[in-house]
Formats: sequence, C-alpha cells, structure tokens
Amino acid sequence: MTSTVNPYAAAGSAASVAATSAAAAKSASAAAAVNSIDFLNLMLTQLKNQDPTQPLDTSQMSAQLAQIGTVTGINQLNSSFSTLASSFASNQALQASSLLGRNVLVDSSVAPLAAGGKVNGAVDVTKGAGAVTVQVLNASGALVKTLPLGTPSTGLAQFTWDGTDNSGAAQPAGSYVLKAQGTSGTQNTALQTLVSAQVQSVTLNGGGAAGGLQLSVAGIGNVPLASVTQIGQ
Repeated sequence: MTSTVNPYAAAGSAASVAATSAAAAKSASAAAAVNSIDFLNLMLTQLKNQDPTQPLDTSQMSAQLAQIGTVTGINQLNSSFSTLASSFASNQALQASSLLGRNVLVDSSVAPLAAGGKVNGAVDVTKGAGAVTVQVLNASGALVKTLPLGTPSTGLAQFTWDGTDNSGAAQPAGSYVLKAQGTSGTQNTALQTLVSAQVQSVTLNGGGAAGGLQLSVAGIGNVPLASVTQIGQ
C-alpha cells in the first residue's frame, strides 16, 4: 500500500488555533472600541474637573495613554489574525479537496469490507508489545479471523485481511470489528488499530473553530483531517 504521511496534520492544528482566535476577534474588537471611548471620556472629564491648584500628574496621564495604546494594538493584532485565519482555512480546504477518492489511514476499530474485497490496515505497536495479533469479529461479536503479525518493531505494522474466515470461507460485505493485542510473556496489551479507506467528501465546519476540516471516510464516518496518519493512492 503506497502511502505518505499526512502533510496536513500540523496545518490542521495551526488552523484550529487560528480559527479559535479568529472567533474571539470580533467580540474583542467591539470590547476594545468601547473601552477606548470610555477611557478617553473619563480622562477628558478628569481634565475638565481637575483642581487648578492640584493638576493631574502628567506621568500618570502618560501611563494611562500607554495603556489604551496597548489595548488598541492588541485589537489591531486580533483583526489581522482573523484575516489570516480565514485565508488559511480556505487554502487548507482547497488542498484537502485533492484527497477525494484517495485512501487514507485513520484510527478505527471498524473495518468496512466490500463484496469480494479486502481490508488494509495497521496496528500502532508500542514499545515492548511483543507478539502482535489482530482479531476480526463480526457484528455479533463472533471471531471470524485471527491475523498473526509476528513481533514487529515499534511503530505501524501493516496488515491485510483478505475477507475470509479462519477456514478460508469468504465473508459477506459489511462492517467488522478489529481488536489488536500484543503479548509479551504473560503480559497482554491492547493496541490501536488503523484502517485504510476511501475519502468520499471534505467538509469545512463553519470556519473550523469547532471541528475544522472533516473527511467523510467510506465505512468509517467523519474524521478530522489532522488525524490522518497516511495517505495512499
């Protein structure tokens, strides 16, 4: 299975941070504008009503003006960041559209089997996992097939299920459950499974603050773009 690592993972995280800041920019802008007006009105009132024999301290006034300048600067920064976030999200959506029709490897314990097809996947092998096996279960929870993967090194261990049971009989199309386990001595460790499936659509959730770019993956459902581990053909 020819594949590459997900080049959008870091971008997805950055887009999420940018989108979150952009969501707050509008309210921050309004708040800063109100605070600036109130601040200046208060200062003018103080100047009008000051005691001529005890005028306001110029150093104190300078400090207050510096504070309002800082607020204004932050407001301008938020506006710029909001524009950047919108541009970033649009660019990311355009790049993600190139994934349509391609297979991606994502975390999943569900394996969609097409009629006469097979399932490609992987196990995220942790350090010291030992001998790794993958069990394929049907919708009733009955064991269909056991796939021994030997003792792979740490990282992703690829596997392929040919769609048959332990006796070699072809299984009907549908969703199957994957369970991976590592055995070292008497120690058993549950391991994360990943499944390769085709991207059917790409969705941008209203700018990305809540969910960002979502991929609709055949037989699995919606997954965040940043969670894609590998991209295949």
